[in-house]
Amino acid sequence: MMGERQALREGLFYAFSIEQHVPDDHLLRSIDGFVDLDPVRRHLAPHYSATGRPWVDPELMLRMLIIGYSFGIRSERRLCEEVHLNLAYRWFCRLSLEDRVPHHSTFSKNRHGRFRESGLFREVFNQVLKRCMAEGLVGGEAFAADASVIQADANRQKGDAGSLGLPDDVTGRAVDEYLATLDDEAFGGASDVTPKYLSPTDPAARWTAAHPRGKAFYAYSLNYLIDCKIAIIVDVEGSSAIRQGEMAATGRMIERAKDQQGLWPERLTADTAYGSAEMLGWLVYEHGIEPHIPVFRCPAGNCEANAERGQIRPPGRQLREGRLHL
Repeated sequence: MMGERQALREGLFYAFSIEQHVPDDHLLRSIDGFVDLDPVRRHLAPHYSATGRPWVDPELMLRMLIIGYSFGIRSERRLCEEVHLNLAYRWFCRLSLEDRVPHHSTFSKNRHGRFRESGLFREVFNQVLKRCMAEGLVGGEAFAADASVIQADANRQKGDAGSLGLPDDVTGRAVDEYLATLDDEAFGGASDVTPKYLSPTDPAARWTAAHPRGKAFYAYSLNYLIDCKIAIIVDVEGSSAIRQGEMAATGRMIERAKDQQGLWPERLTADTAYGSAEMLGWLVYEHGIEPHIPVFRCPAGNCEANAERGQIRPPGRQLREGRLHL
């Protein structure tokens, strides 16, 4: 017998618990047991006014971002929609059925404002790292360094020759950041070579052909310093997408790991991109770190012509391909 047609019946009162609708084996339950964001409010308190409209809870925004990273939701607009609809996401964010989800523009405003000014993401990263160290997950004896190319949000078909510089009428936050990093050794100061192209929307991004089978594009490098015990990331740093910038960022990460976490490695492992005489000398003679890095030689031809790829032979030194044994 065919059952009664199901129709929506709205009642005046409901007995409903989000807790009961989130499975015990859900990924967010595992993550929630290790997330402690209580220090966030104290860290951000000086960056909020004592008057005006109530502000969106920063812990809520960070929990939403964790959801986005964990489930590959790259769009903040879509992230807000998913949190609005998904009961497990609401449970993880401490939202009831009646609570409103923040507008997607709240993320960009805070990211470029008080989150950046306060160094919030670095603070959260350090708290997670300290938890890993307390649990004995970080050895601290051997580190590895590497970088990932991150495509910039800039149209590859729009850009001017680097030798021409930026047009006078180009302004904006990205331009201000570009001008502020011109002398930074991980960005504008990484190389004396003039960039091939400059993007008017994101001039700090570097024109690169990092993927040989694909087309060149504007990009950054995201550098990682990894503890070799069980591959815990102990530091991160952004840089220009060229070898010199990546090496400068690696040096900063090593020194910051010592200053902030008391970590100083005996060995550093990296690929050939870090095998310059300058980098190896910095590790061995200045900091006593044993490099496990292949040494690269300057390609045939003019070394200055290959400076864009970081293949520069320092004056008075001869680089030969091979491995450094100490």
